[in-house]
Amino acid sequence: MREETGLSVMQCKKALEEAGGDKEKAIILLKQKGADIASNKSGRNLGSGAIASYLHASGTVGTMVELRCETDFVGKNPEFKAVAYDIAMHITAMRPENVEELLEQSFIKDPSQTIQDIVNGAVQKFGERTEIGRFTCFALN
Repeated sequence: MREETGLSVMQCKKALEEAGGDKEKAIILLKQKGADIASNKSGRNLGSGAIASYLHASGTVGTMVELRCETDFVGKNPEFKAVAYDIAMHITAMRPENVEELLEQSFIKDPSQTIQDIVNGAVQKFGERTEIGRFTCFALN
């Protein structure tokens, strides 16, 4: 379950205990807790982050996205950068108009999650407030 969620062993253990050993229920609990954690950190300052880009294999469309967090320590983390990259890839494919629309979209790599779920998961995993700052998509035609 740790590999699947990317969360700590203790978080996974607590969720499994709460779910009576049911892995699927534990994952649902972890998602719910991720949203609660994200809302509790909403007042924190976003002083760092990462900018990621994705260029489609065709070379005719690409995206840059700013994923904000609180510290350089998290912003430089390769796993945090991977989240930013996945969001950039999603934006390239789905072309949302704004951040609000983006957050509501089902994630292209896992339609059972929204982009908001991905961001909430990052908050839970890294322990810092995380938000999508801005993005831009470039396309020929």
